[in-house]
Order: sequence, then C-alpha cells, then structure tokens
Amino acid sequence: GYQAAFPAEIRALVGQGNVLLAQQTAANLHAQPGSIVSIKRPGMSPVEVTVDAIVDLPLADSLFQAVGAPAGSAPQAPPDNVLLLPLDQWRSLFSPVADTAPDALSTQIHASIVHNLPADPSGAFTKVQGLARNYETRLPGAATVGDNLAARLDAARSDALYAQVLFLFLGLPGVMLSALLTTVLISSGAVRRRREQALLRLRGASTATLVRLASIEAFCIAAGGSALGLALASLTVHATFSRWGFANGRFGTLEWGAVACAGGLVLALATVLFPAWRDAAGSTFVGATTTVRRTGSLLWERVGLDVIFLALAALFYWLTARNGYQVVVAPEGVPSVSVSYTAFLAPLLLWLGAALMTVRLTRLLLARNARAVAPVLQPVAGRLSGLIAASLSRQSLLIAVGAVLVALSVAFATSTAIFNATYRDQARVDAELTNGADVTVTGSAAANLADRLPAIQQLDGVTAAEPMQHRFAYVGSDLQDVFGIHPETLGHAATLSDAFFSSGSAKDTLATLSSTFDGLLVSAETVKDFQLQPGDLVRLRLQTAVDNQYHVIDFHYIGIAREFPTAPRDSFLVANADYIAQQTSSPAVETLLIRTDRPAAVADEVRTLLGPASGATVRDIGEARGKINSGLTAVSLHGITRIELSLAVGMAAAGAGLVLVLGLEERRRSLAIVSALGARRSQLGAFIWSEAIVMLGAGGAAGAALGWGVAHVLVKLLTGVFDPPPDHLAVPWPYLAMVGVATIGAVLVAGQIMTRMAARSVLETIRRL
Repeated sequence: GYQAAFPAEIRALVGQGNVLLAQQTAANLHAQPGSIVSIKRPGMSPVEVTVDAIVDLPLADSLFQAVGAPAGSAPQAPPDNVLLLPLDQWRSLFSPVADTAPDALSTQIHASIVHNLPADPSGAFTKVQGLARNYETRLPGAATVGDNLAARLDAARSDALYAQVLFLFLGLPGVMLSALLTTVLISSGAVRRRREQALLRLRGASTATLVRLASIEAFCIAAGGSALGLALASLTVHATFSRWGFANGRFGTLEWGAVACAGGLVLALATVLFPAWRDAAGSTFVGATTTVRRTGSLLWERVGLDVIFLALAALFYWLTARNGYQVVVAPEGVPSVSVSYTAFLAPLLLWLGAALMTVRLTRLLLARNARAVAPVLQPVAGRLSGLIAASLSRQSLLIAVGAVLVALSVAFATSTAIFNATYRDQARVDAELTNGADVTVTGSAAANLADRLPAIQQLDGVTAAEPMQHRFAYVGSDLQDVFGIHPETLGHAATLSDAFFSSGSAKDTLATLSSTFDGLLVSAETVKDFQLQPGDLVRLRLQTAVDNQYHVIDFHYIGIAREFPTAPRDSFLVANADYIAQQTSSPAVETLLIRTDRPAAVADEVRTLLGPASGATVRDIGEARGKINSGLTAVSLHGITRIELSLAVGMAAAGAGLVLVLGLEERRRSLAIVSALGARRSQLGAFIWSEAIVMLGAGGAAGAALGWGVAHVLVKLLTGVFDPPPDHLAVPWPYLAMVGVATIGAVLVAGQIMTRMAARSVLETIRRL
C-alpha cells in the first residue's frame, strides 16, 4: 500500500512486481528485471532475491533522510545502492539480524496529515510544528519525528515575507504618487475656496461656519473618492485575479476597505479642511485675491536638504547592499519572523532627495529671466522667447513643482517597468538554472543518451542539444556532484550567466576550463570548507568503468562556480567531460540539455523517442517554473505587474497633463494681461507651449534618471534573494516608449485646453480676478 499512499516517491521504469531495484543501483550492477542480486547481512550469510522491476526515486533526499541526526553528521547524498522489498519479505530476511547487530536496523513510519492549515505560511508552520511536538510527547525517547512539511513551510514563510516586501517596494511609491496627484488636484481649487470664504465673511459668516462648510466639502470628497476607488479596485482585482476582495490572510476586505477610506479622509482633511481653517480667521476679500510670490530661495534650499537626503540614500544603500537585502528569520525553526525595514530608507530618501533636487535645478535653470531657456523656446515662441522666458522665471516655483510631478510620474513608470522586466527575465534564468535548459533529459549510463543525441538533434524545434556528464566524486570524505561538460559548446543549449562564476565572466571562465584539460571549477562552499587556492592540486575519487570502484584522479582548481545548470545549491564540481571520460574509461553521459522555442512539445517528442524502457526522465522548463523554490523569483508578479504598469501609464499622463491644466488658475492673471495687450491666440499658445516644454523636458529627464536609479537600487537591494543575481537591468523599451507617447499626448491635450481657455474674453477673465 505504500505506492498508493505516496505515489510521488516511486516511479516505475521497467518491469513490475514487488522487488524493486533503484535506477542508479541497476546501473552500478548492470542489473535488469530477472537479475538475481545478493544481499549481505551483518553476522549472517548473504541472501539472494530476484529483481522484478527497476524504479526511480524522485524524492530520494527526503526518503532516505537521517531523522534526528546532528547537523553535518548525516550523509551528503542518498545511498547509491537501494533495494525495495515488501515489508513481510524484509522481516523474514532481516528480523534475525536484530539478534546479532541491532544497530544495523531501523524502522520509520511515513505519515501524511490533512492539509487544513492556515493560509499564512507562518501560521501553517506553527501549527504543523506543534502537531509534530505533540506527537513526540506520546513517544518519550522512543522515536524521533522528521517533520518534512514544517521544513518546507519554514522556507515558504520566508518566501511569503519576500513577496510582501516586494509588493511594498513596488506598490508604496505608487500609493504616495497617487496621494500627491490627488493633493494637487484638490489643492487646485484653493484660490476659489479663498475667494468664496472672503465673500461669505463679507456676508457675516463666522469662522466656525467657514470651517463647517469646508468640513462638509472634505467629507464629500473623501466619501466619493473612497467609494469610487474601492469600486475600481474591486473590479481590477476581479479582472486580474478572478476573485473579489483584497484579503491576504491577515487583513480581509473590510479591513483594507477601512484603511483605504481612512487614508482618503485624512488626505481630504489635509488638503481642504486644514487650509480652510488656516485661512478662515484672517480671510478678507483683498487677501483672497492677492497673489504673493516667493522670489528668494526656500529654507530647505538654503539648508541643502536635497543634498542631505541623497547623501543619506547613498549611505544606507551602501550599508544594505553590502550583503544584499535579507528577511531575518529566527533560527532553529522558531515561528516568529521579522523584516529589516531599514532597507526601505535608501529608495525612500532617493525619491525625496531627487524630487527636491529637481525643484532646485529647475529653479536654477529659470533663474535670471531664464536666459538659459530662451534659445530652446525660439522655435515655439519666436521673437517672444525672451519675454516668455522672463515670465517663466517669475513662475519658477510653480513650474518646478509641475516638473517634479512629471518627474515622479515618469520615474514610477520607468522604475516599475525596469524592475518587473528584470524580475521576469531572472525568473526564466532561475527556471533554466533549475531545469538546466529548455528541455533536460536525465538517465543512467544504461539509457545510452549519448547514442540518442543525434536523433534528438534532428527533432523539429530543437535549436541545440548538448551532452553533460553527471557523476559523483568524493572530496575527502564528502560525496559531491561532478559535472563533465564541453566548455566550448555548452552555452549553445544552456544559459550561462556571468553571475554563475566569481572568478570572471562566464566566457572567460569556460575558456580557462577549456584550456586546462584537468581543470576543476569548485563551488564556493567547497572552496571555503577546504581552503583551496587557485592552482591547488585536488585529488578526487571517481567510480571507473573498469571495476566499478572509486579511484583517485588528479585535478587542478582553477575557479569558483556559484551556480550551474541542474547543480545543487551547496556543493558541486565542474570539469572537462573528455578528461573525466579518459580517466574513468567511460564516455557515458547522464544528462542532455536541449534548447528549443517549444519546450513542452519537444519534451513529449523526446519521451516518445526514448521510450519508457530507457528509464530516462524528461523535464521541460514549464515544469521547473511550477516547482521553483528559490526565494524571490518563486513569486509570480504577472497580475500585479499588469496592474502597476497600467497605473503607471495613467499616472505619467496625469502628472504631465493635469498639472498643466490645473495650474491655469495661478496663471490666469498673466494670460489676461497679455491678452488685454493684444496678444493673438497663437501668441497665447506660445506662453502655454513654452511652459509645457520646460516642464516636460525638465521633468522627463529627471524622471528617466530617477526611474533608472530607483530600479537599480531595488534590484541591488534584493540581489540576495535572486537566484542567481542579474548581470544587468532589463529595459522594456516598447513599454517606456508607450509611457513617453502617453505623457506627450497628455501634454498636447492639456495645452490645447489651456489655449482655448486662455483665449476667452478678457473682460470675463478680469471680472473673475
């Protein structure tokens, strides 16, 4: 009944029956169904059994784990020789051994529990761990529990924290930018509110009445905006994730709705009620219609707050990026986990410092009657370029604020797009690293994969196919995976990133291995454990085909491999396949790496070509993506990426267009005066388009630079959870072009609206003023 209870543990390859021989054992013994194998028993005579079937053990690591063994004392790899027997037959053969060598026998009970666990991985880990410890109390000293599910959940809860941190890194700037744009939108009515307050004061309204009216307006704005926002969010979530609500295991829909409404209320009170209360006490008609312009430098400019923020951002970035951003998990499986939120300081200070620096540089650009800008405006303004430049100089603070909003909007779109593109590419690299290539074939020497390679290369859709040896070698007493490759051609089928090697680029490292026949690339952990230096002689023990025994073979250490296709994450070795074949008298290959643009279809064709009798396992990259468990790239960002990129385009357009339109109230006096002096519509347009060019040019340039910088900071801070870390940022040029088109289009529409509004009757405009 074991195979029925745990079908993933045993995969039939050839034959059927009760006596099952592991694939690696069959290869070592050259056995097949019907072969008779002899089993030695401690203190007793050997016994013989007839093999019924050859099987694969996909989960051998957990099946043969040493439960309760101290760290470092358990075997580094599953045993090579494995025979599975029915329990009754096993007892008849080995129960007598208990009298002479009781330590040679052990009994395990494998159990599966009902997975009615909390959705939160930390809560599930706590519950499973508690169940295991509760069971241990009923077996005082009689048994040890191996909790595989808790071990898996221990890693999953770290991934869940990484996912939350990732969403916070990507989503928080969008929330802050949305709040900023909302503030600008609401604040655009400040002049109107001051005028109305002054008129109400003339009619006898008290301060309390003015504040009460402002409160009603603020609550109406908050209620209407929150209701519309929740409705749009619900529709977006349903369209993206096919479900309603925002629950994530801790907060439900009602809690998040309350948080959103509270945020909207605070925003409305800050932008409507507080200014109304501040202006109510001293509001007069004259005060409401008088514009006071600040011409000197601002306090934060004199203090150099922008430079301080940027310097602190660089400092925190350096401190955090030294070892990469890490989620802190309590040791020894303790349920509590925590996040080092100090990593947020670097991007936050970068956003703030860059925004203030944009204001400073824009104001400097427009200083001294904007003489530096006048030549740029010549194609639009013509002979009016000097006059318009001087007008822009008087409005430098207003234009600088608009440039900042454009910059932040473009930076949000740029940073989000670059990070998501880099994340997407790295997820594929991670999947290729786990799987080895688009399609990977693994099997024992009996599968004759080298002989099947030409036929596989001829399959439709196969771009390249490369053989790779996968043997085992002893480094001292440590058994490790060793991969034999052809360095010159392996890259045709497998993706080899520079991040895989710490001794140089992938190209240079493989060139060194190719030129050093007995060269050996060693994992970083092995180099550290054995204190290796470049050029050191490393004597490994490999199994040879002559007598199937392990013999000493000399290698020379030439470099470090951090990662390698199909290799484990801790300890492994990479060498020349021709040298291994020569020294072991066996050219057999155990792995084939296949590059193709149709992995699933090619994998099916390879399975059909090899047949079940080969015992080979065929995996495509799609399967690897579903099984990846390597930190951050285990999390799918497809849904949130679609939401964020759509939002980013809208914000970029709103940041550029709305600011231009909403600032008309502040510019109305200047435009009215120019119109009264006889300016034609085209000349009024020159004022507006010149301002749009300065705002869009300064904001766009600053936004592009800030977006790239923020994306670089995020990728660098999260390098510790990428596996492997990316070599460079991936830039999605089509999307960024769409952002640019949307931003410019919004400015064009806003400019047309402003030109039409500015060309209205001069008397009407003056009457309103």
